[in-house]
Amino acid sequence: MTKMAPELPIEVDSETGVWTTDALPMLYVPRHFFINNHTAVAEALGVDKYAEILYRAGYKSAWHWCEKEAELHGLAGVEVFEHYMLRLSQRGWGKFVTEEIDLDAGTARVRLEHSAFVYQLGKTGHKEEYMFTGWFAGAMDQILAARGSALRTVAEQTQSAAEPGCDVGIFIVKPLPDARG
Repeated sequence: MTKMAPELPIEVDSETGVWTTDALPMLYVPRHFFINNHTAVAEALGVDKYAEILYRAGYKSAWHWCEKEAELHGLAGVEVFEHYMLRLSQRGWGKFVTEEIDLDAGTARVRLEHSAFVYQLGKTGHKEEYMFTGWFAGAMDQILAARGSALRTVAEQTQSAAEPGCDVGIFIVKPLPDARG
């Protein structure tokens, strides 16, 4: 394994201790701390209910992040989505690779390698990265809205490296069944 310094800009306010990346405040916590909390909430609420809550919250957060990053860096369209995948990868969630994206159709396919969830939880036999689904739809929908498109999407995880016989996670973004372009 080759080690390197972080590739994303990190600033720490010397008075407050607040970490900032790309003008957004950040938290830096150990992976086990986050995933242990995530798992405890899933157990308390039930995975389906927790996944639903995370989808909505993640969607909203991804929309906001993509909007602010597009403005800050002068990005548009696919560039915004690729920048989002890069930043997610650089923050330790795993390596996100956009295998396909078609903004006109409102579709994308994202591969996840080196999932933080799988590293922490192992081969559980379940799709462990459901937290990310709302992120992909929120990012896609913000990009579509910025282009003037009324098309809206939904995202789902179709496989996880935590499942038997799978080495990567796969996420599919597609138009909502009643979406109008």
